[in-house]
Parts: sequence; C-alpha cells; structure tokens
Amino acid sequence: MCQRKYSNSDILAIECEKGAIEAGHEVDYVSLKGKILSIVCLTFIRSGCCVLKDDIAEIMDKVKEAEVIVYASQIYYYEMCGQMKTLLDRLNPLYSSDYAFRDICMIATAAEDEESAFEKAELKGIVTGAGIANSNDALNYNDVMKKAYDLGRSL
Repeated sequence: MCQRKYSNSDILAIECEKGAIEAGHEVDYVSLKGKILSIVCLTFIRSGCCVLKDDIAEIMDKVKEAEVIVYASQIYYYEMCGQMKTLLDRLNPLYSSDYAFRDICMIATAAEDEESAFEKAELKGIVTGAGIANSNDALNYNDVMKKAYDLGRSL
C-alpha cells in the first residue's frame, strides 16, 4: 500500500483480505501507511543485521513466514508507487533465505480508465544468471553471456 488514506488499492486489498478470511485463510494485513522505510541496506545482506532503524524488520518477519503474498499498489506513470518499490528493494535479503511463500499476487489501480494502463510493457524475454554476485562475475558465465547476447540480437 502507498500512503493515501483509503486509496483504491487499499480498498481492494481489504476486499481481498475479506475473501481470503472467508475462504478459511489466516491473514496478516500489512499497510505501508505511516511506515518508515529507508533506502536499501546492504549491511543486512552481508551481516544479517540491519543498521537502519525503520519498520522493515517487522514487515520482513511477516513476509518471510507468509505462504502467499498479495501486494497492492497504485500505478503512477505505468509503475508501482515508490513506497512499494522501496519495500521490494528492502525485502531483497529474504531471497537467499528459507522463506515460506511461493505464490505472489498483485492488486493494481490506475487513474487511466483503460486496462492498457497495466499492459504498456510486456515481458519479451528473460536472461537469468544465478550465482552471479560479485563485480564482473557475469564475465565468467559464458552461457549467460550468450543468452544476453542472443536476447539483444532478437530485439
């Protein structure tokens, strides 16, 4: 959720919560309204301890234990709100952990009255490079380098 009180995405998220509860699921609703989220902290990735004093630890604990995650965001200029992007960046340390979730859903609203507001960009290709962590590591992964090159050729 972004910061506006009773935003449309907030209303839809609450409705989704009602449906999930009615279906028998345990729901832990987390809103970003009033939360303090600092920019990315790489210290956590290296040490497992964040030096930033904000609300991410509480949120991260809930996300790590969730079986399903539903994100909700307004769409501004064909992108999620900044608060949501900051949250996703700050949750990055979870991805190397033993998190519970496997299913992720998205609720999005936009002022534009055409469904095309959500279709402006289409994923045309993906190149994955697992294990590429340090500076210049990609150069040592010839198969991934070839895939990136081939993707560029196919554009």
